Amino acid sequence: MEKSVKKSAFSGRKRNKTALYITAQQRCEQFGPQLHEDGGKLFCSACNVVLDHIRKSTITDHLRSKTHMKRLAEFSEECVRKKQKTLTTSLQCNTVAQVEKISVVQDFVKMCLEAGIPLEKANHPSVCTFLLAHVKNSDIPPSDQLRKVGLPDVHKAKQICVNQKFV
Repeated sequence: MEKSVKKSAFSGRKRNKTALYITAQQRCEQFGPQLHEDGGKLFCSACNVVLDHIRKSTITDHLRSKTHMKRLAEFSEECVRKKQKTLTTSLQCNTVAQVEKISVVQDFVKMCLEAGIPLEKANHPSVCTFLLAHVKNSDIPPSDQLRKVGLPDVHKAKQICVNQKFV
């Protein structure tokens, strides 16, 4: 006597055991200060390597590994703890020099507009030599870039000033 066993539709397939809906930030909260998250990537703080945040076993295996234990000992001895960042996060950070350059360009465009000086005069050799001699690290872009980059910012700032006066 044979029994007929009805197989379900899912019995032939292997079940995927990955946690599809967990984020790197959630794994970071789960494992505490040993890991950090940046730009959707999970980093080991001691080893500065990217870990797969989807599989928990990958993280626990890494945390138990000999190389991690060795680097963790070295990491705890260091005074300054360096955390690795993704490239996009690093590029989004503006240095003081970058912020200063933007403000110098905006002030230069504003000065030219208020004095009635055409922006094309920024390309004149005497203007360039004057700025190099009297302004530290002056790098005023050419007039076409001033029109594309500096002019809209100055115009937007003026527009906000005018709107605030009438409101």
